[in-house]
Amino acid sequence: MSSREKKSPEKKNSSGISEMIQHFKTKPLLYIGTFLILVIIFIAFVFGGIDFTRSRSDQWDWTFGTYNRTPIQLVPNNYFHQTYMDYARMYQISPDDPNYIEYEYWIWRWAFENTVIRTGILDEMKQAGFTVPEAVVDREVASHPIFMENGVFSLARYRAMDRNSQMNLWKQVQEDMTLNYYIMDISNLRISSNEASFVASMASPRRSFNFVSFSPYSYPDSEIAAFALENPSLFNQIHLSVISIYSSEREARDVYNSVLNGTVSFEEAARNLSQDYYADMSGDMGIILANELRWEIMNEQDRITVANLLPGEMSDLVATPFGGWAFFRANQPAISMDIDNLTQLNQVRSYMMENQRGRIEDWLIREAENFTSRARTSGFDTAAWDAGLHLQTFGPIPLNYGDSELFTAIASTGVQELEYAGRNIFFWELAFSTPLNSVSIPRVIEGNVIVLYPFEEIYLDDDEIRSIIDFYPAWLNQSNDFLIRSYFLNNPKLDNQFDQAFGILYWGW
Repeated sequence: MSSREKKSPEKKNSSGISEMIQHFKTKPLLYIGTFLILVIIFIAFVFGGIDFTRSRSDQWDWTFGTYNRTPIQLVPNNYFHQTYMDYARMYQISPDDPNYIEYEYWIWRWAFENTVIRTGILDEMKQAGFTVPEAVVDREVASHPIFMENGVFSLARYRAMDRNSQMNLWKQVQEDMTLNYYIMDISNLRISSNEASFVASMASPRRSFNFVSFSPYSYPDSEIAAFALENPSLFNQIHLSVISIYSSEREARDVYNSVLNGTVSFEEAARNLSQDYYADMSGDMGIILANELRWEIMNEQDRITVANLLPGEMSDLVATPFGGWAFFRANQPAISMDIDNLTQLNQVRSYMMENQRGRIEDWLIREAENFTSRARTSGFDTAAWDAGLHLQTFGPIPLNYGDSELFTAIASTGVQELEYAGRNIFFWELAFSTPLNSVSIPRVIEGNVIVLYPFEEIYLDDDEIRSIIDFYPAWLNQSNDFLIRSYFLNNPKLDNQFDQAFGILYWGW
């Protein structure tokens, strides 16, 4: 491989690519431009490079996937090859570097993704019926540096190139011009000054907040026990056996009848005929809670019937959630839940967290309303201290709905409870409609009930607003680059086999 043949680079080369890799992983938007610049660059044909005999698989066809059935292939001197060689020359990673394989992976991956984007754009333009006129391509080829002599086109140089190379060059020039038209059409979209001003206005004012959070995990055991006592049938411990048939209802009925009339025992039928996980245990499901039957039986009334079977009694056929049929047998009498048993109480808690979130949130809101009443009289900090709540502070942040990279994002404040609140319209409504230096109403945000106290508001000056307006077009272009990249790399037309191909390339997997 070409990168293996190079001299060992200075240490700064590998550290540079390491830093670039880390930045790309954490902030891909800032590096998307590199991809699209390389997509539209025309690279002259260069010979030499990758050792295509390195693969340990004689059958390796150097295909890394397809885009709309067009192979993403690596062959000598095609775009994929040229782009890989560009990156390899740029970073010159030494095989002795302990991170060599990781760096190589990323170089190959960048070359692959550039090729996917290029292939995807050409496919889009083809589907749109766009073709660069032949006369325009001819003029571009005629001005190519390899045909120039003393600043003018040399027919002798053109004729010195074999016909196949002429056609390949002509096709590549046509593709590059097509790519340029696509990229330039997008990057030259006019941006309204009103749009830039509107976006800039979102940066001001910026607010800072104190806040407290009421977590559903603070829901007390006493409330859990109360719910369990109100719904004993959900938490009875039952010991059942089951036989499941997924082939057809008729076959399930035949098995059921054979067990019912004593032709075969339940255990024998489970071992030999059942088509579920419990067959190897002769159908024994062990001891479960009655509410866990929701994973096994679709109909609620059927679940109640099965949960109340007497020892030795067998249910009728019931439909399962996975398109099959099953019947159950009770092995022991149902056992009432012990609310003093912490393990069983935690099982009830898990059930409520999944199925009774509204009841939990109602309780949390009542607790939060009690807190807000105290906070309005004794002060936010004092009320939080008295209630044993963790008082947190964040900001200043603007009204940055969607966590745009143009402004400070709520996700960057380090407040775990609000990590995903940036796209929650109710959070922003609460944060910027609550009067300054007052206690907000409680609001359920991302599963927690929060109360905010905005204590500071900062307005940007005209110069700061103007700088955002000036920067907005460049940011928007970066965003468009990101959307283009995401569109092609996540397109259902792409069959991405890169990791498998890279594994074969390096290890013969």
